Amino acid sequence: IRIVIPYDPGGTYDLYGQTFAHFIKKDIPGDPTIILQYMPGAGGAKAMNWTYSIMPRDGLYMVTPLDNLVVNQLLQPKQSKYDARKFNFLGASNQTNIVMVVRTDTGIKTWQDLKKKQYIASATGTVDTGYIGPKLVNGLLGTKMKVVTGYKGSNAAMMAIEQREADLATYNWLAWVSREKWFQGADPYARAIMQIGTFKDPDLKSDVPMLSDLVTKPEDKKVVALIASLGILGRGLAYPPGVSADMVATMRAAYDKMNADKAFAADLKKRKLRLIPSTGEQIQKIVNETLNDASPEIVARATKIIYGK
Repeated sequence: IRIVIPYDPGGTYDLYGQTFAHFIKKDIPGDPTIILQYMPGAGGAKAMNWTYSIMPRDGLYMVTPLDNLVVNQLLQPKQSKYDARKFNFLGASNQTNIVMVVRTDTGIKTWQDLKKKQYIASATGTVDTGYIGPKLVNGLLGTKMKVVTGYKGSNAAMMAIEQREADLATYNWLAWVSREKWFQGADPYARAIMQIGTFKDPDLKSDVPMLSDLVTKPEDKKVVALIASLGILGRGLAYPPGVSADMVATMRAAYDKMNADKAFAADLKKRKLRLIPSTGEQIQKIVNETLNDASPEIVARATKIIYGK
């Protein structure tokens, strides 16, 4: 069995994918060998488009789907050549917020400091949270971030901060946990200054504001809520369209058993990853409802703010 990872090795998609490959096979009939295939490109869109259109439907191929695949479908339909409702979601093992992190020596202490001059944010591509987050904040709060794209995965985009190619980046909190030493001590190397999600992340300090609390217009709150929906999808596995219902049911059951396995939870903790489980049916419902309920007016407003069109 092959699991497709939509980025280069080293990020949280890869780390979760490695753990899935090791543990889920115990609950799949035949105890198969599972390998990872890396397919970076276009901020993950290359892998999702390939999964939707080309991936074999025999149940031997899966993908760790992008957490922002619904947002991408709505805001970047020309680049996102799929209908996310037709993927078969098997389950997820995490939920997390998008968190804006800045290097401390930039002098940025709060998000208001981003209004004073232009700062550089790193990202993989235009469908990446590293791009969407800063552009959304620029449009809603009047900050002056410039986004530089082209980094191969969140790990490379965060490394750009270390190499001083960038001042900040905006990725899910678990991606940042891999650099937990950055945030330690009275004078940390980096700090979180904003989060985008549906709930305050329990791992962050209480004074890290939610973007939803910083905007006042009802239509802007709806735009933020649309973008925040991606955090709920987290990290999991999905089949392409067209896989048999029996195969989907078998793999959803295997995924649920994996999520309930104490050894799986312990391995995630060892890798500094969280376990917040969701079933495939729950993820399918979230995806379907988000797409079905998305107002054309809110989608158009979000697209205008982030992409200027």
